[in-house]
Amino acid sequence: QVQLVESGGGLVQAGDSLRLSCAASGRTFSSYTMGWFRQAPGKEREFVASITWTGGTTAYADSVKGRVTISRDNAKNTVYLQMNSLKPEDTAVYYCATRPPYRASYDYWGKGIQVTVSS
Repeated sequence: QVQLVESGGGLVQAGDSLRLSCAASGRTFSSYTMGWFRQAPGKEREFVASITWTGGTTAYADSVKGRVTISRDNAKNTVYLQMNSLKPEDTAVYYCATRPPYRASYDYWGKGIQVTVSS
């Protein structure tokens, strides 16, 4: 059974940093892309960043580019999201997800973790 467990969220002040982690288990994740998404209250879920599991190719939403870095530790089956210079508009529930190779959609999702940035 695939499980994705996010950790590292919390309440911070504007300008602070946070590192989110996503521990994956239950399958072999080679060739899978891992992504981070977020959903703010009253808004639709949006893409934040992604990384290919083997190639290390990354992608970022324009809203976080330059402030956020996605990385992975294949030995630990863990993906990280380092967020710097946090803004109140970064407040959301953050989710990690997996995307199989040659697929456009993500198939498994974590339960999400709250990040709150106070001004």
